[in-house]
Amino acid sequence: MTQENQNRELVSVLSRQFEIAWMLTDYHLQTLSTEECLWRPAEVGLHVWQQPDGSWQADWPEHEGYDLGPSSLAWLTWHLGFWWSMVLEHSFGEGKLTREAVIWPGDADGVRNWIKGLQERWRKVFAELSDQDLRKTDKSRWPMQDVPFSEIVAWLNIELAKNAAEIGSARFHYAVKA
Repeated sequence: MTQENQNRELVSVLSRQFEIAWMLTDYHLQTLSTEECLWRPAEVGLHVWQQPDGSWQADWPEHEGYDLGPSSLAWLTWHLGFWWSMVLEHSFGEGKLTREAVIWPGDADGVRNWIKGLQERWRKVFAELSDQDLRKTDKSRWPMQDVPFSEIVAWLNIELAKNAAEIGSARFHYAVKA
């Protein structure tokens, strides 16, 4: 193995994990409709709400208990965009983005464009990282600090795969709703 390949081994593994998680996410987003997004699977559960100014604000849970109820697809897609926006801004930007400033786009086309844009930004910044960069802690600001950046990337991959599973599950429930 060449020195260059050894210096990209960690990048390669994390990149392959990301590609799998992204394929699953993209699959579930491709045909997502606004009607599906705004459907609530139960009377309780995390959702997004249109504000008087037309923007869409997301609920924020005070706990993670099962009694919260199932989240709407709008909330699940907002949550995906929220944490990805936070990682990008806090790791590669000024680090001033807050949860309250992350607004749901308002429809399925907006969701696809938003998430695709985040994916493209992530690919761009990730392509510039070396294994050495992934071992440093200087970019690790959200959701964890003082850990090798590879842990943030691994967390992002897991979170993306989890969100893909949640979105897929909610779409199955929507497809067979009474």
